[in-house]
Amino acid sequence: MHRLFIRRAPAGLRIMASALVVAPLFATAAFAQARRDTMPPPPALPFEYVGPPSAGRIASVAGVPGDPSTYFAGAASGGIWKTTDSGRTFLPVFDKEPVQAIGALAVAPSDAKIVWAGTGEAWAIRDADIMGDGVYKSTDAGRTWTHMGLPETGRIGRIVIHPTNPDIVFVCALGRTTGPQQERGVYRTTDGGKTWNRVLFVDPNTGCSGLAMDPNDPTVLFAGTWDVVMHTWAMFSGGPGSGIYVSRDGGATWSAVRGAPGGDDYQKIWINPDWPNIILAVADQGAVISSNRGASWSNWYTQPTAAVYHVSTDDAFPYRVCGGQQDSGSICVASRSDDGEITFHDWHPVNIQEYGIAAPDPRNPDLVYGSMRTNVSLYNRTTGQTTYVGPSAAQRGEQYGRNVRTMPIIWSSVNPNVLYY
Repeated sequence: MHRLFIRRAPAGLRIMASALVVAPLFATAAFAQARRDTMPPPPALPFEYVGPPSAGRIASVAGVPGDPSTYFAGAASGGIWKTTDSGRTFLPVFDKEPVQAIGALAVAPSDAKIVWAGTGEAWAIRDADIMGDGVYKSTDAGRTWTHMGLPETGRIGRIVIHPTNPDIVFVCALGRTTGPQQERGVYRTTDGGKTWNRVLFVDPNTGCSGLAMDPNDPTVLFAGTWDVVMHTWAMFSGGPGSGIYVSRDGGATWSAVRGAPGGDDYQKIWINPDWPNIILAVADQGAVISSNRGASWSNWYTQPTAAVYHVSTDDAFPYRVCGGQQDSGSICVASRSDDGEITFHDWHPVNIQEYGIAAPDPRNPDLVYGSMRTNVSLYNRTTGQTTYVGPSAAQRGEQYGRNVRTMPIIWSSVNPNVLYY
């Protein structure tokens, strides 16, 4: 989830009883049915954006050579965002597509209108990462997109485009990582995505984690491979398939290179080849741009891409919306602001683990419990203090040693003294 919305009942649905009317006992069911048939349907409940305005993890980035103001940023769970004013503002350009996890972005060096996007976050370190459905292509600088295949690749970490021929594209596919599969490795198209050939494949448990082309010789490519399998309770990373491969004939054949195992890094940097003082960096908290080689940066309150795993509400008035936020701690906000608009000033942390679930106390909304992988936190809004209330390792016992990142926690709807974890 990259933006939070709440539903409000419009004024037309707020019913005020000014008198008590007693219907005649002889009113028939047929009359009542006819009355219902002639009544207009109630209006739909509209969604209202409440935030947070801060950015979340950006997994991919691309700049436009020759243009110091235009950049693309791909969120781990919030689609593609484009700026044409050096990061002062970002606008979403991928919201109409069915998938929002962007693992790779690339702009054709020979034609800036051609933009490729690989879906699925390839930095697979948690079971909650979002899968993709292949690759997309835009021929109008991101205004519209076309799905170009490779739907079973799961996670795409890199896309490389030939410097002079935009029809030659390489895709680095990690795979779903949930088990063995054939749709992993490096794929190549020479006709702009109409057809694809898998040109590097190690084994069903190993995918491509990194891909680079020699800037001086497009026939030379390097690929990193990662042997990885992920379960909800454990991750097995590194194995005989991990390594580095090189091709010296444009991707037709590959050979292993002695060196460190493969592995992706979701924090990326793009340096403008024409103006090297211009740097675009993406991290867990969004995309930022520097035009003076890092002396100062734009801010990340321009991309509402925060990854909120779960949403819960309390019984305060007005009620508050709370949740854990990936890579940026927890967040909680009142459902309406006294200043007429909810802004970043209205958001406050409640010390839940970043991927935890908030469980406000039904008897006292200023006490917020939060799920952790092996514990439960308790935040007191009045004192600002956080304590850990268990259960302890001894209470859990050996048979409950496994856990998931987003451990469930919920209050009993029958007994307000019972909290389930």
